Amino acid sequence: MRVVSGIQPTGKPHLGNYLGAIVNYVKLQDEAQAAGGECFIFLADLHALSQPHNPNELSQNTREMVATLVACGVNPSKTVLFNQAQVPAHAELQWLLNGTARMGWLNRMTQWKDKAGKNREGQSVALFTYPVLQAADVLLYQATHVPVGEDQKQHLELARDIAQKFNNDFCPEDAPLFTLPEPYIPPAAARIMSLRDGTAKMSKSDPSEMSRISLTDDADTVMKKVKKAKTDPEPLPSEEAGLDNRAEAKNLVGIYGALTGTNTSDILAEFGGQGFGAFKPALGELLVETLRPINARFMELKDDQEALDAILARGAAQAREHGIPTLNATYTALGLVRG
Repeated sequence: MRVVSGIQPTGKPHLGNYLGAIVNYVKLQDEAQAAGGECFIFLADLHALSQPHNPNELSQNTREMVATLVACGVNPSKTVLFNQAQVPAHAELQWLLNGTARMGWLNRMTQWKDKAGKNREGQSVALFTYPVLQAADVLLYQATHVPVGEDQKQHLELARDIAQKFNNDFCPEDAPLFTLPEPYIPPAAARIMSLRDGTAKMSKSDPSEMSRISLTDDADTVMKKVKKAKTDPEPLPSEEAGLDNRAEAKNLVGIYGALTGTNTSDILAEFGGQGFGAFKPALGELLVETLRPINARFMELKDDQEALDAILARGAAQAREHGIPTLNATYTALGLVRG
């Protein structure tokens, strides 16, 4: 079992990142180790170049994301934790795989359509081809499992298509080069929505700070955001069906459940019939207690640039060592002569 996953170091990590991905990183590193496997988690700083960015903010956000992951329980002694920019093999392999990827495949990517909008001609080439870099990210390490949400399933299928075509075109039938990675969909993956719009995912890019709980928010800020979260005037229902067509109420109940490991029915059995004036303070206190140790550890780490850079350098050295055999084999399969 070799698990590979990446997270973009853009903006401050929020509750959606934590419950939707980071908590599962912690579980996966232990599962992989118990199975005699490995877990690779990288900061996808090369992917950040697909959109306009501030260079100073990118380097700061990369270090802060390392501090966040470690504060949340990702252990660099159990996980290969690194950033792409220190492992040039990611970009090298992407270029080698560009000869196998097809324009039609990339044109069908729904995220390309969504992010490019009507101004496709004005988008960067990186935005169009970043799914090939994603393929390189996982194929470089011969990943067996890749954690994916619903919005990334299509990209993992693309990685499998690229790997399959490359194996068919350039490898002996009995000796394929690339492992075809399987999706790993964590059973407890939570889909956390905006506090201002229950139909939109919680996002770093939302202009409103009130739309998200940042992992760096202090207790007073957390309570303020929860109390001001959009809701409707009706009390909580006693049964799950009563949350239908009540997106904001469903989101807050879902957050409570994700934090406590409690199913919706049990939460509504406790709070059903009560208004949000009672439920929001309970949710806020739960969030404060959950995030308090993470926030404290993050504050210890965030300004220790030397320690954070050491974590990245150690992880990058491990990643380069693991990736070089695949990269060399790819050059050879393509008939490229290297010194």
